Amino acid sequence: MSAYRIPIAIQFVWAGVLAIGMLFLPESPRFLIKRGRDADAAHALARLVSSSETDPEIQAELEDIKANLRIEEELGESSYIDCFKNGPNKILLRSLTGIFLQAWQQLTGINFIFYYGTTFFKQSGIANPFTITIATAVVNVGMTIPALWAVDHVGRRSLLLIGAVGMLVCEYLVAIIGVTISVENQAGQKCLVAFVCIYIAFFASTWGPIAWVVTGEIYPLAVRAKAMSLSTASNWLWNFGIG
Repeated sequence: MSAYRIPIAIQFVWAGVLAIGMLFLPESPRFLIKRGRDADAAHALARLVSSSETDPEIQAELEDIKANLRIEEELGESSYIDCFKNGPNKILLRSLTGIFLQAWQQLTGINFIFYYGTTFFKQSGIANPFTITIATAVVNVGMTIPALWAVDHVGRRSLLLIGAVGMLVCEYLVAIIGVTISVENQAGQKCLVAFVCIYIAFFASTWGPIAWVVTGEIYPLAVRAKAMSLSTASNWLWNFGIG
């Protein structure tokens, strides 16, 4: 019974930390400026960066926020329909690019490993499937770090292409090994685990973080918030479907 009670109990602890911590989080300076509460915005921003409200950098950032808000007001309110209108800025293409990038990020199959990895490894004949699942999680976290460097040095498109090819090869090899070797073949099982870890490494260093970077950069200001919400909804829709 403790197999599910302990993990849920731990989640209660962190949920409590989050709930209490939010009580001390100041309101967004951008929101406050939008409501005409400039003094409160200066106080909130100064608190966030542990500085004085009269600091020149604080004042400069507040002016940048105000300038962006003025630009948004000049552009006018946008609707979700505007995200699917074609034109010189190719808004439709950009919206669909973000939606499908997030969809394919989920459809790479990464959540199959994280949701059902223990069952998969157990049925493949691996003796310690839970330990292997912990190892895959460590690989996922660790390989995200190189992506922070590579995103600006290698390029977004190049990383997505490299990741797609790498995951494709690994998934084919995992499938071939899984259906051709017996559960008693220890060397084959180790090979299976190795390619699963390499597959996760490709995902974590490319499609995992880079899809979010691309969707955060490709939309014009007028529809950015709504287009981002559509791409994020696509991510969670496919996540739900796979789960």
